Amino acid sequence: MSDHAVLHVKGRVLVGPEDVRDELWVVGGRVCYDRPAGARDVRTVEGWALPGLVDAHCHVGLGADGPVDADTAEKQALTDRETGTLLIRDAGSPSDTRWVDDRDDLPKIIRAGRHIARTRRYMRNYAHEIEPDELVAYVAQEARRGDGWVKLVGDWIDRDLGDLSACWPREAVEAAIAEAHRLGARVTAHCFATDSLRDLVEAGIDCIEHATGLTEDLIPLFAERGVAIVPTLVNIATFPQLAAGGENRYPRWSAHMRRLHERRYDTVRGAYDAGIPVYVGTDAGGSLAHGLVAGEVAELVTAGIPPVEALSATSWGARAWLGRPGLEEGAPADLVVYESDPRADVRVLAAPSRVVLNGAVVE
Repeated sequence: MSDHAVLHVKGRVLVGPEDVRDELWVVGGRVCYDRPAGARDVRTVEGWALPGLVDAHCHVGLGADGPVDADTAEKQALTDRETGTLLIRDAGSPSDTRWVDDRDDLPKIIRAGRHIARTRRYMRNYAHEIEPDELVAYVAQEARRGDGWVKLVGDWIDRDLGDLSACWPREAVEAAIAEAHRLGARVTAHCFATDSLRDLVEAGIDCIEHATGLTEDLIPLFAERGVAIVPTLVNIATFPQLAAGGENRYPRWSAHMRRLHERRYDTVRGAYDAGIPVYVGTDAGGSLAHGLVAGEVAELVTAGIPPVEALSATSWGARAWLGRPGLEEGAPADLVVYESDPRADVRVLAAPSRVVLNGAVVE
């Protein structure tokens, strides 16, 4: 779009789940609800418009074996953009993706720095691998490097035990989370199993990724503390395959992973019913493809979350949680347009008719 071009979005603009307007204008890359005087070079887009979708657990710059080059990272970000994901919370990456911030044609990224894991307790080449006495220092480092988030690996397979187990002692996570909060950052943690959850939540953590180990006795604690979860159900779908691959060497771990998979929908629905905030994340990057946000929203609906709430978990609600605007007056014009109402059928998210990023229609 040229500096003088104006975009007119008309039809149904979903500013909120119940705040539906007939049109908006994009002037200078920003949202406007009053027709601009003297507008010329007007382009019109019609349909059902939503704020740009959010993937709250995504990894740009990460591949199966660790960091990837800039060309590969760009392709990852473009894949997300094409499916309507215009805001990413990058939940840990060993790559420096700050160059993305200079590109108006790529999704906006909120970074959590690099994963912080226990020595030999995570995937190789992904994380800082450290011991508990170093945790506070590394959390402080990543808090300063990130965009208001820090990512811990809360549990992983203990090869001596042959099963998932917590990575950090209680006093270490208490001190580390306190330090992150002192520096103005929120903390999240990868957690598959149950045994790390109480310590992390009581230590003041802000979010848990995956949360497959969430149990009925822990749900009230999460709800009371307002700890969000990002279930990444499209990733949890791979658990049976992972379990099969580890059956011979780690049969206890394999059985555990299968149990977590079997109750995944009940876990998410139980959390939602208790008032725990639930947000959309795909865990794209690593071994999982980018562009899966529509599938994750559909999975939340399958788990029993009402469609409008599942939609909010990738749009209005997710943006508010991350402190980024939606389609308010003056906000950057990041939006996705569909041919029908996504509140009625979330499956339409898989086929956006137009994507608008920083006021420009993506062609």
